[in-house]
Parts: sequence; C-alpha cells; structure tokens
Amino acid sequence: MNEHDVEQRPYLGYGLGLRPSHYLDILEQQPSVASVDWFEALTENYLVPGGKPLYFLEQVRKNYPIVLHGVSMSIGATEPLNLEYLHQVKNLARRIDAAWISDHLCWTGTQGINLHDLMPLPYTEEAIQHVASRVAQVQDILGRQILLENVSSYVTYCDSQLAEWDFLNAIAEAADCLILLDINNIHVSAFNHGFKPQEYLDGIAPQRVRQFHLAGHQNHGDYIIDTHDEPVIDAVWDLYAAALRRFGPVSTMIERDDNIPPLVELLGELDQARRIGTKVLSREDAA
Repeated sequence: MNEHDVEQRPYLGYGLGLRPSHYLDILEQQPSVASVDWFEALTENYLVPGGKPLYFLEQVRKNYPIVLHGVSMSIGATEPLNLEYLHQVKNLARRIDAAWISDHLCWTGTQGINLHDLMPLPYTEEAIQHVASRVAQVQDILGRQILLENVSSYVTYCDSQLAEWDFLNAIAEAADCLILLDINNIHVSAFNHGFKPQEYLDGIAPQRVRQFHLAGHQNHGDYIIDTHDEPVIDAVWDLYAAALRRFGPVSTMIERDDNIPPLVELLGELDQARRIGTKVLSREDAA
C-alpha cells in the first residue's frame, strides 16, 4: 500500500452507531445525508437468522451504508478461532453488503470463559506474529480485509517491548489488514499510561487507517475509563482534528453504548464532527 491508496480510501462520511432505541426514529424520520451518512452495527446483535434486530438492520440498510463492528473475534487469544462465528459474520456481511468488518485488537476470554471485556495484549514480537497469523486466517475465511481497533487500557505488561502504536502498526503490516483508529481510546490510554497522544497518531501508517471512532468517557481523576456514556470532550475533539491533519478524510462515527440520548441529540454531536472535518480538511486542501 502507498500514498495513492490513501487517496483511493473508501470514504463514507459521518456515521453513528446503530442502537435499538433509535430504530423507529431512523425509519420514520429517515435522517438525510446532511445529518448522517452511514451506520455501524454491532455484529453480535444480528447473527441469528431472523427476528426483529435483523429486520430493522435490513430496513436501515435500504437507505444507508452499514459497517459491522464486532466484540467476539478475540483475535489475540490462544484458543482456536471460532469458525462457526466467523462464517456467521461472513453470511451477515454478504446479506447486508457491509462496507467493511471490524473488531478489536485484544483477547476476550480463556478456557471457554468470556470475560465480557476487551483485554489488552503484551506488545511483543511474539504477539505480533501470533495475531498476524490469526488475522490472516480470518481474512481468508471472510474473503476480505478486516479492521482492527485499538482498545483503551488500564494495565501494562512487564514483557512489552514496543509502544502500542508500533505494535498495532506492525500487525497491520504483517497481516495486511486495516485499522479502525479510536480517537477516544488514544486519549484514555495516553492519560492512563502517560504518553503523548500525538506520538500515537504519528506512529500509525496513514494508508492503513479506514475508520475513526469518537466517544465519551468517565474521568476519575487518577485514571479514565472508556464508558461510551458521555458526549465527546474538547480534548478528544482536538485530537480528532489532529488525526484529520495526519490521515486526511477518514470515515468517522460516534459511539454511544449507555445513557443513550435521543437521536436528534446524537445528530447534533455528529454535526460537530462534520464541522471540524470540513474546517480542517479545507485548510489542508488550501495548503
């Protein structure tokens, strides 16, 4: 991949996480592309062959592009990949013609126990090779590249040899996969671990980045927890502007998983992302 690939990067615009509390509003109001361009669906909510969730997903898909975002791939685990799950994801992606599929750079359980959390990995050469080989298997099954998202973290491993951004970058290169860069997670982890967020951005290859996440969190003074239950704060907006200057136009969406406000409120927050994007990218074009 090269700079030309950045210019040809698929671009969806500004999106929101698709949440059940907004299904009816989306279908009845049909927000225009001036409000929202696309939606991100949580993969695991739609893997059953029928039912209301899948019905609503297909109805939304008639008017908007959809991307799939999962939490169960456990790409960093040592147990064998869940092939049944991967084939379900593949079938769902085909059914709705998903623009792309993403999951997290983490592990989520061991010995059949799901921890229901996104656990970080040690940043080692061994882990790079392990994860890259599993990503290659996943991409062979799905028949497409996947996006890996950087997770927020609260602990470090004594065995880590690399910075997180170098670890993520190395896996993307070794596996030839793409990156979902969560701007809020960079802010959270930078605060928790004492590194500079800009250094993270500078360490990521632009041609690998396909999507941005924006979200809110809870600041507990000595540490920050990534909760997705608050609006995006000013420091994350500033980091988003810096990311746009670094990576150029990247499909951007806002995540809200708890304390979910009315759709119109999230559309207002999304409009702030759009205003920042328009301002930053117009300056870059003029430079």
